[in-house]
Amino acid sequence: MRTEIRIAGTGGMGVVLAGVVLGNAAVTHGGLDAVQTQSYGSEARGTAAKSEVIISTDKIRYPKVRKSDYFIAMSQKALDMYLKDAKKGSVVIIDPDLVDDGGLVDFEVIKIPAMQTADNLGLRLVSNMVMLGALVKKSKVMTMDALEKSLGDMFKGKALEIDIKAIHAGAELV
Repeated sequence: MRTEIRIAGTGGMGVVLAGVVLGNAAVTHGGLDAVQTQSYGSEARGTAAKSEVIISTDKIRYPKVRKSDYFIAMSQKALDMYLKDAKKGSVVIIDPDLVDDGGLVDFEVIKIPAMQTADNLGLRLVSNMVMLGALVKKSKVMTMDALEKSLGDMFKGKALEIDIKAIHAGAELV
Protein backbone atom coordinates (compact mmCIF):
# COMPACT_ATOMS: atom_id res chain seq x y z
CA MET A 1 0.00 0.00 0.00
CA ARG A 2 1.24 3.48 -0.92
CA THR A 3 -0.99 6.50 -0.40
CA GLU A 4 -0.01 9.97 -1.60
CA ILE A 5 -1.69 12.89 0.17
CA ARG A 6 -1.49 16.60 -0.53
CA ILE A 7 -2.86 19.18 1.90
CA ALA A 8 -2.89 22.70 0.52
CA GLY A 9 -4.19 26.12 1.44
CA THR A 10 -2.78 29.48 2.31
CA GLY A 11 -0.25 30.35 4.98
CA GLY A 12 -1.80 30.43 8.43
CA MET A 13 -4.33 27.65 7.76
CA GLY A 14 -2.19 24.98 9.40
CA VAL A 15 -1.58 22.79 6.36
CA VAL A 16 2.04 22.12 7.33
CA LEU A 17 1.06 21.20 10.88
CA ALA A 18 -1.64 18.86 9.55
CA GLY A 19 0.95 17.05 7.44
CA VAL A 20 3.36 16.74 10.37
CA VAL A 21 0.61 15.33 12.62
CA LEU A 22 -0.45 12.86 9.91
CA GLY A 23 3.09 11.67 9.18
CA ASN A 24 3.83 11.27 12.88
CA ALA A 25 0.62 9.29 13.39
CA ALA A 26 1.51 6.91 10.55
CA VAL A 27 5.03 6.19 11.78
CA THR A 28 4.76 6.44 15.55
CA HIS A 29 1.31 4.99 16.11
CA GLY A 30 0.33 3.28 12.86
CA GLY A 31 3.34 1.06 12.24
CA LEU A 32 3.72 2.46 8.73
CA ASP A 33 6.47 4.21 6.80
CA ALA A 34 5.84 7.86 5.99
CA VAL A 35 7.59 10.91 4.64
CA GLN A 36 6.34 14.48 4.92
CA THR A 37 7.51 17.46 2.88
CA GLN A 38 6.29 21.02 2.83
CA SER A 39 6.57 24.22 0.89
CA TYR A 40 5.24 27.71 1.44
CA GLY A 41 5.93 31.26 0.37
CA SER A 42 8.23 33.59 2.26
CA GLU A 43 5.35 35.57 3.77
CA ALA A 44 4.06 34.35 7.13
CA ARG A 45 0.39 34.34 6.14
CA GLY A 46 -1.69 34.55 3.00
CA THR A 47 0.63 32.88 0.50
CA ALA A 48 0.36 29.39 -0.96
CA ALA A 49 1.27 26.56 1.40
CA LYS A 50 1.26 22.80 0.95
CA SER A 51 2.19 19.72 2.87
CA GLU A 52 2.67 16.37 1.23
CA VAL A 53 2.60 13.04 3.04
CA ILE A 54 3.33 9.64 1.58
CA ILE A 55 2.24 6.72 3.74
CA SER A 56 3.28 3.21 2.83
CA THR A 57 3.61 -0.34 4.08
CA ASP A 58 6.84 -0.58 2.06
CA LYS A 59 10.01 1.49 1.91
CA ILE A 60 9.46 4.92 0.37
CA ARG A 61 12.08 5.45 -2.30
CA TYR A 62 10.93 8.81 -3.65
CA PRO A 63 9.77 11.41 -1.10
CA LYS A 64 7.58 13.63 -3.30
CA VAL A 65 3.93 13.24 -4.19
CA ARG A 66 3.66 12.64 -7.92
CA LYS A 67 -0.11 12.26 -8.24
CA SER A 68 -2.17 12.54 -5.07
CA ASP A 69 -4.66 9.87 -4.06
CA TYR A 70 -6.17 12.33 -1.56
CA PHE A 71 -6.10 16.09 -1.91
CA ILE A 72 -7.34 18.44 0.80
CA ALA A 73 -7.88 21.87 -0.76
CA MET A 74 -8.47 24.43 1.98
CA SER A 75 -8.59 27.43 -0.39
CA GLN A 76 -9.63 28.12 -3.96
CA LYS A 77 -6.07 29.15 -4.83
CA ALA A 78 -4.77 25.80 -3.56
CA LEU A 79 -7.33 23.89 -5.62
CA ASP A 80 -6.47 25.88 -8.73
CA MET A 81 -2.72 25.38 -8.22
CA TYR A 82 -2.59 21.67 -7.37
CA LEU A 83 -5.64 19.95 -8.86
CA LYS A 84 -3.62 19.07 -11.96
CA ASP A 85 -1.45 16.87 -9.74
CA ALA A 86 -4.34 14.80 -8.38
CA LYS A 87 -5.05 11.39 -9.89
CA LYS A 88 -8.23 11.17 -11.94
CA GLY A 89 -10.84 9.48 -9.81
CA SER A 90 -9.03 10.37 -6.59
CA VAL A 91 -10.62 11.96 -3.53
CA VAL A 92 -10.66 15.75 -3.26
CA ILE A 93 -11.75 17.12 0.12
CA ILE A 94 -12.90 20.73 0.10
CA ASP A 95 -14.56 23.24 2.38
CA PRO A 96 -17.59 24.25 0.27
CA ASP A 97 -17.66 27.67 1.95
CA LEU A 98 -14.15 28.42 0.64
CA VAL A 99 -13.77 26.32 -2.50
CA ASP A 100 -15.96 26.04 -5.60
CA ASP A 101 -16.50 22.41 -6.59
CA GLY A 102 -17.47 23.26 -10.17
CA GLY A 103 -15.24 21.43 -12.63
CA LEU A 104 -14.40 18.57 -10.28
CA VAL A 105 -16.23 15.98 -12.37
CA ASP A 106 -13.26 13.58 -12.62
CA PHE A 107 -12.90 13.27 -8.84
CA GLU A 108 -14.77 12.04 -5.80
CA VAL A 109 -15.52 15.27 -3.97
CA ILE A 110 -16.05 15.25 -0.21
CA LYS A 111 -17.47 18.50 1.15
CA ILE A 112 -16.42 19.25 4.72
CA PRO A 113 -17.46 22.64 6.16
CA ALA A 114 -14.24 22.80 8.17
CA MET A 115 -14.23 26.51 9.03
CA GLN A 116 -17.86 26.46 10.16
CA THR A 117 -17.25 23.30 12.21
CA ALA A 118 -14.15 24.81 13.80
CA ASP A 119 -16.07 28.01 14.58
CA ASN A 120 -18.77 25.88 16.24
CA LEU A 121 -16.05 24.25 18.37
CA GLY A 122 -14.93 27.73 19.41
CA LEU A 123 -11.58 27.99 17.60
CA ARG A 124 -11.27 28.60 13.86
CA LEU A 125 -7.62 27.52 13.96
CA VAL A 126 -8.64 23.85 14.24
CA SER A 127 -10.21 23.73 10.77
CA ASN A 128 -7.06 21.88 9.64
CA MET A 129 -7.74 19.17 12.23
CA VAL A 130 -11.37 18.91 11.08
CA MET A 131 -10.04 18.18 7.59
CA LEU A 132 -7.51 15.69 8.94
CA GLY A 133 -10.23 13.76 10.76
CA ALA A 134 -12.26 13.62 7.54
CA LEU A 135 -9.22 12.41 5.58
CA VAL A 136 -8.38 9.62 8.03
CA LYS A 137 -12.02 8.47 8.20
CA LYS A 138 -12.39 8.45 4.41
CA SER A 139 -9.00 6.96 3.53
CA LYS A 140 -8.78 4.41 6.36
CA VAL A 141 -5.01 4.74 5.93
CA MET A 142 -4.74 4.55 9.74
CA THR A 143 -7.02 4.51 12.74
CA MET A 144 -8.49 7.55 14.40
CA ASP A 145 -6.79 6.27 17.56
CA ALA A 146 -3.37 6.62 15.89
CA LEU A 147 -4.25 10.18 14.86
CA GLU A 148 -5.44 11.01 18.37
CA LYS A 149 -2.22 9.63 19.90
CA SER A 150 -0.17 11.72 17.46
CA LEU A 151 -1.99 14.83 18.67
CA GLY A 152 -1.12 13.78 22.22
CA ASP A 153 2.55 13.70 21.22
CA MET A 154 2.40 17.33 20.13
CA PHE A 155 -0.20 19.08 22.27
CA LYS A 156 -1.29 19.19 25.89
CA GLY A 157 -4.19 20.62 27.88
CA LYS A 158 -6.92 22.61 26.17
CA ALA A 159 -5.15 22.59 22.80
CA LEU A 160 -5.16 18.79 22.81
CA GLU A 161 -8.81 18.65 23.90
CA ILE A 162 -10.05 20.88 21.09
CA ASP A 163 -7.86 19.18 18.46
CA ILE A 164 -9.30 15.79 19.43
CA LYS A 165 -12.82 17.21 19.23
CA ALA A 166 -11.98 18.67 15.81
CA ILE A 167 -10.68 15.41 14.28
CA HIS A 168 -13.75 13.53 15.50
CA ALA A 169 -16.06 16.27 14.21
CA GLY A 170 -14.38 16.01 10.80
CA ALA A 171 -14.69 12.23 10.79
CA GLU A 172 -18.41 12.49 11.57
CA LEU A 173 -18.93 14.73 8.53
CA VAL A 174 -17.74 12.05 6.08
